[in-house]
Amino acid sequence: MKLRELAHSRTGDKGNTLNISVICYDARHYQRLRDVLTPERVNAHLRDVVHGDVVRHELPGIAAFNFVLGDALGGGVTRSLALDAHGKSLSSALMDLEVGE
Repeated sequence: MKLRELAHSRTGDKGNTLNISVICYDARHYQRLRDVLTPERVNAHLRDVVHGDVVRHELPGIAAFNFVLGDALGGGVTRSLALDAHGKSLSSALMDLEVGE
């Protein structure tokens, strides 16, 4: 099962740092995703793009997580030659993560 079946996401950026929020469709899936979506797992999944730390902030009241990904935007929007300098497609890449059956 892909993460996109249990949650949706939003992104934001500031300089060379990317935020990806993961919001559960149903709060019942929060604990399962908490167990699976570790910073290490997210970092490994996006390792080709994210070259810095991955920090997870938990938001159990709204069944969501916010991941802060360092050194992820090729220097930042105004300095990057990347096609997606804002990192919006990385939320879609994260939604492709396998989270079990």
